Amino acid sequence: MEILLIILAVLCLILGFTGCVAPVLPGVPLAFGALVLLKLTAYGGKISWNWVIVFGVVVIISMILDYVIPAWGAKKFGGTKAGIFGAIIGTFAGIFFLPAGIILGPFLGAFAGEIIAGKNAKHSLKAAFGTFVGFLAGVGLKLIICFWISAYIIWKLFF
Repeated sequence: MEILLIILAVLCLILGFTGCVAPVLPGVPLAFGALVLLKLTAYGGKISWNWVIVFGVVVIISMILDYVIPAWGAKKFGGTKAGIFGAIIGTFAGIFFLPAGIILGPFLGAFAGEIIAGKNAKHSLKAAFGTFVGFLAGVGLKLIICFWISAYIIWKLFF
């Protein structure tokens, strides 16, 4: 049973990093799941419950920010709800065109959303850029948190 938990934890970490850029997977919660699974093994004694709680709070905050940051980027650059909605659609559509689709999807979706809403090309391009910046900031934040969780796990298990 313990080996199964360790295998599942490693799988959660791998999927966690994948989920940082692929919006269909909850990257940070999966990495947190790896931590919790390892806490349930014999190696779990090295993992502090205090840190599990800290990481749990960080995961909740990151999930909230995952929705706020791209919207903030769009608003900062003059985007509308149509642009944000387009970016969300573009993000999901981009999954089918990996790897470039993950980067281009939100940008093109925001641009299309703004154009459909009746904005001119210059405004739409600016709003799409803001959405793209917000998307990249969100991905960066998620990657930092996953690396932090992974580094903690590696440190506790091997040092």
